[in-house]
Amino acid sequence: MASEYVERASRLPGAVVWTKGAVARTGAGTGDGEAGPAGLVLPDGCMDLLWTEGRLLVAGPDTRAFRPGPGLRGPWAGVRFRPGAAPALLGVPAHELRDRRTDLADLRPGAEVRRLTERIDAAPDPAAALEDLALRLAAEARPEDPLLRAVVAALAAGRSVAATAEAVGLGERQLHRRSLTAFGYGPKTLARILRMQRALALARSGVPLAETAARTGYADQAHLARDVRELAGLPVTSLLSR
Repeated sequence: MASEYVERASRLPGAVVWTKGAVARTGAGTGDGEAGPAGLVLPDGCMDLLWTEGRLLVAGPDTRAFRPGPGLRGPWAGVRFRPGAAPALLGVPAHELRDRRTDLADLRPGAEVRRLTERIDAAPDPAAALEDLALRLAAEARPEDPLLRAVVAALAAGRSVAATAEAVGLGERQLHRRSLTAFGYGPKTLARILRMQRALALARSGVPLAETAARTGYADQAHLARDVRELAGLPVTSLLSR
């Protein structure tokens, strides 16, 4: 049975369904995404709803690389929400879950979570059952604020925090407060994380690091290397070699 990381687009707009370990049965596509080298999870601005047998958890937004400990080895299924989408579904501000893996029972009634966990444990395809749960949470939640997507798009395109605030019609302090609730950290941190992800994707496609740095808004290759090491905890060359 497959043990690699596998992902596919979700029926929930903007989300990704992924599996890692023996539960991976879909074969719908592979990517680096949540897996990272040797189980390392890199910051990406997202939050995930997670299942492993007997447990439902939420992965909060990371400001640094996360390496699963002995109690978090899986196998796993997950739904990765686009940046800013999960707090409305879960009813909790993103900053309260920053750099944490939290049992869903800490956020929702315990009896409900036990029933949901048992249902997903018993499902022939736990990833599909977890996706059904995510779709149900989305249907019950208030509509996603389109402003959040505009913020992410502007920062991902390399616009400054000031330019992003102006583009969405907010003051910089308002943008910071809204970002803490939606993304778990301020827009400057989100911009760094999105830039690192753009740079890694470009470098993995074969673009030399010096050119990658120039095209993604770093001052130079050394700046790129420092930023990746601070966020990922590994040299950029080590990440790319794995």
